Amino acid sequence: MIDVAHRAPLARRTTTRRARRLAIAGIIVLILVACGWIPGVIGTAVAAVLPWLGLVILALLVTAFFLARRVSVLLLVPALLWILAMVPALPALPAPASAEEELTIVSQNVRAHSGSAAASATELAQSEADVIALTELDGDSLSAASGVLADAYPHSYTVGTVALWSRYPLTSAEPLTLGLSWKRALRVEVQSPAGPVAVYVLHAASVRPGQQQDRDTMLHGIAEQVASDEATALVVVGDFNAPSTDPALAALRAEADWARPTDGTLGFTWPAAFPLVRIDQVFVRGVDVVASGTLRTGNSDHLATMTRVR
Repeated sequence: MIDVAHRAPLARRTTTRRARRLAIAGIIVLILVACGWIPGVIGTAVAAVLPWLGLVILALLVTAFFLARRVSVLLLVPALLWILAMVPALPALPAPASAEEELTIVSQNVRAHSGSAAASATELAQSEADVIALTELDGDSLSAASGVLADAYPHSYTVGTVALWSRYPLTSAEPLTLGLSWKRALRVEVQSPAGPVAVYVLHAASVRPGQQQDRDTMLHGIAEQVASDEATALVVVGDFNAPSTDPALAALRAEADWARPTDGTLGFTWPAAFPLVRIDQVFVRGVDVVASGTLRTGNSDHLATMTRVR
């Protein structure tokens, strides 16, 4: 039989152990969120999981509320830091209706050798987009996409594994190396009814353990290109291989606005089967984002991005 006199100290010790464990977990999460501002591999890794750390913090707060309320105040620190870190990636409301001319741009990584380019091109065209950008094209997928889009999108430009098709004429088309020895990006000017819009299409180098420098070089390069671009209206789309809050995007964010999703989500694009992170990005300058979201098309491992601007 347990002595009643010993129950209270036992309960206090149990509560203290729970509080200590919750506090340690909160400190660990706090450190993880703070590491999201560190450039390089660490910042990229944290940016990839940052949205999901919010669920961890919420679970800790709920647990503390029921088991160790005095720790709740401590857990507010990582919660507030997480909110601060997530601000650049939060969604926005759709823009109000207007009579101004609009331009719809869709973009998708169609995954080389997947055989999905024709299906993606067909479904993206059905979205009534004005401009279609595709990345990670191989020879066969480029031919397949071109065959589907040629009639409705007679103006096109291809550089390496990236290509763009447009309903409207293209001018000032040029390939971009962005600091590397091969071309995986392009710039064109779309002569839309509302005026010329400079459109960049980018397929950044992949991120692998110990292999991130090429991607960071390309992202720095695209930021420099945008900074020196004198176009009044500008849109940058493509597969950046960088989560929305990645420190490697800081230079580009300083030159253009990130197109916030307007569909109430965080706009996750990869992997398509169960999107966990947004690595396909859209940046704009000199235009207003009317709507921004994702589309499930073809058989790629990426969702497509859809952005309507005016």
